[in-house]
Amino acid sequence: MASPVSAVDLAAAILFGVAIAHTFACGIFTRLATRHPRHAGALHLLGEVEVVFGFWALVLVLVIAGLEGRAQAVAYVEGQRYTEPLFVFVVMVIAATRPILGLVRGLVDTLARRLPGRGATGVYFLALGLLPLLGSLITEVAAMTVAALLLRERLFSRALSPRLRYGTLGVLFVNISIGGLLTNFAAPPVLMVAGAWGWDNAFMLSAFGGRAAAAVLVNALLATLCFRRELAALVAVEAAPDSRPAVPVTVTLVHLVFLAAVVVFSHHAVVFCGLLLFFLGYAEAYERHQDRLILREGLLVAFFLAGLVVLGGMQRWWLQPVLQGLHETTVFYGAVLLTAVTDNAALTYLGSLVEGLSPGFRQALVAGAVAGGGLTVIANAPNPAAFAILRDQFPGHAIRPLGLLAGALPPTLIAALALRL
Repeated sequence: MASPVSAVDLAAAILFGVAIAHTFACGIFTRLATRHPRHAGALHLLGEVEVVFGFWALVLVLVIAGLEGRAQAVAYVEGQRYTEPLFVFVVMVIAATRPILGLVRGLVDTLARRLPGRGATGVYFLALGLLPLLGSLITEVAAMTVAALLLRERLFSRALSPRLRYGTLGVLFVNISIGGLLTNFAAPPVLMVAGAWGWDNAFMLSAFGGRAAAAVLVNALLATLCFRRELAALVAVEAAPDSRPAVPVTVTLVHLVFLAAVVVFSHHAVVFCGLLLFFLGYAEAYERHQDRLILREGLLVAFFLAGLVVLGGMQRWWLQPVLQGLHETTVFYGAVLLTAVTDNAALTYLGSLVEGLSPGFRQALVAGAVAGGGLTVIANAPNPAAFAILRDQFPGHAIRPLGLLAGALPPTLIAALALRL
């Protein structure tokens, strides 16, 4: 017999739904802020997507304290795992530094010159095709950060059509989500289950790798062909000449070592946070080779994910029966749909708690979760990183959820076909 739903469980589900609705209404709050300058501060705050889940997580904690007492509320918050939000923050800060970005830009420029096509076509294809696959090595969060910064500098800072902007963002989100399937440590939804289900890198490469890589390249190619005329008109592909001294190779290598070490210790928050402190000291010592560290953007994304952890931790009572009620033939498509309204790592984590799932069911669950990882900003952990980086490049300095959904649907269908058939 199923246990009765408590008042706290019901309140958590309601607040989770309200938070999701709030993410779709952020543009409304931003517009209201311009019309009501007296309350612009509060309205701008409510219009920040990265703040939404943290705000409603605070409301949930207050509700728990009111219904069950302060001690229970504190125990619940302290009982959640915040390794992923912290990891995202640390990787964003290190991956977005001048030496790392300079290395990636040089690689992209070198390869772009060897590709056919005019204007920004080569850079565009590599940003959507190569960088998501590199996410299997440097993690999806790092790949998303580098790709978003590259697109902002080379493309989104120019006069582009909204159709190109949203189409590009949709393909980027989907490709990053599936591009991390070649290893067992790069994608958050895989990280949540790899240990429990015994999935090593060899298994990931054989079960998902080929199909994921094919879908990434097909999505990138189709997007490039779809927007080829507008891309060809953007003649100045190369980065503007940098008058600053070139970054020494040794400095770049040190940055790569820090990034690799953070990835290796991605499950150990104390270790990679300590590495970040060492890195901050090194960056300060060689400040002349650095741009501004994206600490604010990284903290906002981490706050978003931490709020998602707090809210999502109390959704098991309804999510788990939904998963158990799905057959293996339908779990894939159910996971795609559920991922649109909840973080895909949370979805696969809940799946790892269910006993007796068949190997086919497990693979279908993970494949569906990553295939739907580009439909909304909350669907995949790295999405808020690109959202924070690219938001100001969209009309009205806001990314419309429906625009993102429209841009992500075509590549999502291709990813679903590749991973399921």
